This record gives sequence, C-alpha cells and structure tokens, in this order.
Amino acid sequence: MKKAFLIFLFMGIAYSIFSQSSYTNITISTTNSPEEPSICINPKNLYQLAAGANISSAYYSTNSGFNWTRFNLTNSSWGVWGDPCLIADTAGNFYYFHLANTTSPNGYWIDRIICQKSTNGGASYSNPGSFTYYNPPNCQQDKEWAIVDPRNNNIYVSWTQFDVYGVTTQTDSSRILFSKSTDGGLTWVNWGTGTAKRIDKLGGDCEDSDNTVEGAVPAVGPNGEIYVGWAGPKIRNSQFGIFLNKSTDAGLTWLSDPIYVADDPGGWDYMISGIQRANGMPITCCDLSSSPYRGYVYINWSDSAGPNNHDVKFVRSTNGGVNWSAPLKVNLDTGGKEQFFCWMTVDQKNGNIYIVYYDRRDDASNAGATQFYMAKSTNGGASFTEERISESAFIPTSSTFFGDYTNITAYNGVVRPIWARLQGTSLSVMTAIIGVPTGIVEPVAVTPKEYKLFQNTPNPFNPATSISYSIPKDNFVTLKVYNMLGQEVASLVNEFKKAGEHTFEFSAGNLSSGVYFYKLTAGDFSSTKKMILNK
Repeated sequence: MKKAFLIFLFMGIAYSIFSQSSYTNITISTTNSPEEPSICINPKNLYQLAAGANISSAYYSTNSGFNWTRFNLTNSSWGVWGDPCLIADTAGNFYYFHLANTTSPNGYWIDRIICQKSTNGGASYSNPGSFTYYNPPNCQQDKEWAIVDPRNNNIYVSWTQFDVYGVTTQTDSSRILFSKSTDGGLTWVNWGTGTAKRIDKLGGDCEDSDNTVEGAVPAVGPNGEIYVGWAGPKIRNSQFGIFLNKSTDAGLTWLSDPIYVADDPGGWDYMISGIQRANGMPITCCDLSSSPYRGYVYINWSDSAGPNNHDVKFVRSTNGGVNWSAPLKVNLDTGGKEQFFCWMTVDQKNGNIYIVYYDRRDDASNAGATQFYMAKSTNGGASFTEERISESAFIPTSSTFFGDYTNITAYNGVVRPIWARLQGTSLSVMTAIIGVPTGIVEPVAVTPKEYKLFQNTPNPFNPATSISYSIPKDNFVTLKVYNMLGQEVASLVNEFKKAGEHTFEFSAGNLSSGVYFYKLTAGDFSSTKKMILNK
C-alpha cells in the first residue's frame, strides 16, 4: 500500500513537471459542482465576459476573466434546467439560453428553449425572458445553441427535439429544429406552423445515443447565410455521419436534401474511461473576418479511430458548404490516446480558428490523467498547431458527470476557453488567460515566503466558504475537511500545486450544521483550522 502511494505521488509530481502551461489558469467557481460550461466575450467591450454552467450557475467578469462573480440564474415562469449557451450581440448584450424545468400545471420537463437577456454585462438577466418553441405534451427539446448575425443582430437557434426523450421505442423520433428572433430575443418568428422549422431529413431515434441526431450548432455567413451541422445515422444502427443544411434567406427555406459532409466512425456517443458520458458532437463555424478565409465554413467533431483512441477532426468548405475537405486530425499526438469533448470558435476579428479538448497523451500509466489542450490555425484550417493550456492534470471518476461539452470564445486576440475539472471530489469551472485587451495588465504573482493556511471566509458560513493557503515552493498538497469525530467528510485538494497563494471555494450543501476542521498538508508542513457551518 505504501509503495503504491509513493508511485501515485511520483506520478502526480511527474505530470506537473512535464505538463506545465504557459497560461495562467483561473478558477471561475466550485459552487454546486459546475459542469457543461459556456463562455462568451463581449465584442464591444473585451473586459466583459459572461459564462454559465449546469444547472443554473451564471458568472460574469469585468476585468477580462481574472476575477468572477457567481449567482444563480432563475426563471419565474419556466424554471432553469441546463444546457447553458452564452452569446453576445453587437450592441454588447448577452443572452443566456437554457432548457426549461417547468413545474406549472401546464408545463413539462424540458418542453421549451428559454432565452434570457442581459443589458449589464451579464450581472443580471431578464426574467422570465422568452421561449422559442412549445409543443406539448410529449416533445422534449435538448442541446440548443445560438448565434447572432452581426449584420442585423438576428438571433438564430438550433437544437434537437425528441418525441419522448430517452425512450427505446423505434417509432419515436428525434429531429433538428431551427428558430429565429429579429427583436433581440423578445419574440420568435412564426412561420405559420409555429416558431420552429425542421431542417434535417432522416431523423433519428430518441435514445440519446449514436442513432439520435445531435449537435445542432448554427453559424452565419458573410452574406447572411445560415449553416447548421449535426451528427446522426446515415444508415440506422450501422453507419454514422456529419450532415449540414443551409439557408440563404434568413431561415425561411432550407435545402430539401441536407449535405452529407463526412463519415463519423463510431458515432457521436462513446465511452471514455473515468467519464460518466462522453461525446463528439459537431460544432459549425464560419469566418466573418476580413482575412483571406472570409466565408470559409468549418466543422469540428471527435470520432473513434479505434478502441481507447478518439481523435479531434476538422473539415472545411471554401464554397459555402457544397464541397468539403477530407477530415483532418487536429491533435498531433502519434495516436492511441484519448481526445474528447472538443469545441471550436473563430476569432471574427482576425480569422484565427481555435479548438479546445480534453487530452490524455501524457497519461503514460493509463491512470486517466487528463489535461486541456488548445489547437490553433492561422491559415483557414489548412494546418494546426496545439499546446497544453491547463496548468496540471486531473483524474476524473466515472461517478462524476462532466456534462456534454466544453467551450471557448475569442475576439481580437483575446481568447478565453472554459472547461470543468475535478479537484479532489469537487468539480470546478476553469478558464485560461490567453491574450489581454489593451489597458489590462496581468497581475504579477508574488511567491509567498512561508507556508500558511488562512481562516476561511465567511465564518460561520452557509453553505459555501472560501479557504485560502500559500506555499513558497511547488509541492504536493492535500486539503481535507473533518467532522468533530475526526472523520474525513471532504477532500478538496489532492494534487501537485505551483508555489503561490491558492483559494478553494468549499460548498457544504450536503453536510449538517456544526463545527468542522480543515487541514492543509504540503511536504512537511501541516496546519488545521476550525470553521462553523450554520444552516
């Protein structure tokens, strides 16, 4: 047992030494086990960022992502369930899209897509906002994504509709729907048959797996073209692919036969060791910048190259989606390792393409150690470079749900990815500082002169409190919480940490009121302090 522990400790130190990132990582929040995050930069004010995470977490930053404020997003009429999507228009307004959790007598679970608008940098949102589509009682809506046409601020939304979510009855179907708003999300256009149009043709089943059509992310072209890609069955139960439909009249009409873009070996739903559920749903983008690649359409997804070997793929079209390049493998490892949960964005100021994903190429012992990577293309997707952007690896557990996606936003060289990671037994949402707007100076880290564990604040607390500590040199750190009987009730930190001051936001929602102790151990140093949970 002792030998195994020493091996594990060495592994943790090795991952940290050989997996350092050149970018500062910022913990956005640890409250309420956040996952499936979304993030958006305000193109009108690069200091402002808005973000969200399942199920009802909202965050905003006024200093380019160095500091964040969190609050619970509420909806008085239709509730908040999840699948957060954050976008911004050219006037500087943010929009938070999410699924419903309606509890009224006339409501049904995930029965509509909700849009709530912020006019103050994401500090608050309209309540209840609006919804795009409602077709009770059986049809459930899922995995929405939205985009703004910068020419007129039209908002376009696409998503998957289920006859009955999760059922195995083959007569039930899933389909891709599309809706739009021309008044800043206040109302949604009615085409005579409702506020949504079906844009796929083959459909899928409702099992929420490979034979379901999923991943409907819209993109806008330079002349107002709308592109929506998705993954689903080419031949039910045997072959899977990536599809795309296109509208050239602001969503009024679509191609009667969607374009088949590429094969999707293994389908979009797959298993990753230590991940409760993983997927490779596609993301569609279009270059609106003044770069030489203006108008190029891109689709990014991940598929299965073989057992325990999922790769990030990319295709591009230079003629409005008519023809597509052969799939390019974005991750540059030699193969046999896992890459999953990818997302793509285009910097609409300079045309750079960014793709982020979890990566296990450094996991020499196959323990599940996971890093976060970013690939970049400056030549319209002809080739990519990539780099590690997470400061250290983490090891996920299959009992922890990470949601269905990560995200990234970029504008004029300011790039902010967002991802979930497991710290001890708690999920956190992270970002990395990649580029800063003019006038922002990245804080210079001052190395502490001594080990120190600070008193938690607030104290007493309910249900969350912040615990800070400082270490003068890189070290393996544990931070644990104990009850009055000396029994461990929470493991907050259990990994190699860089020298500096660190803060962990501890949520004790599952603990009862009383006195607790938290203990920091780093090398030969240990310190314990008392805190009071008062519910």
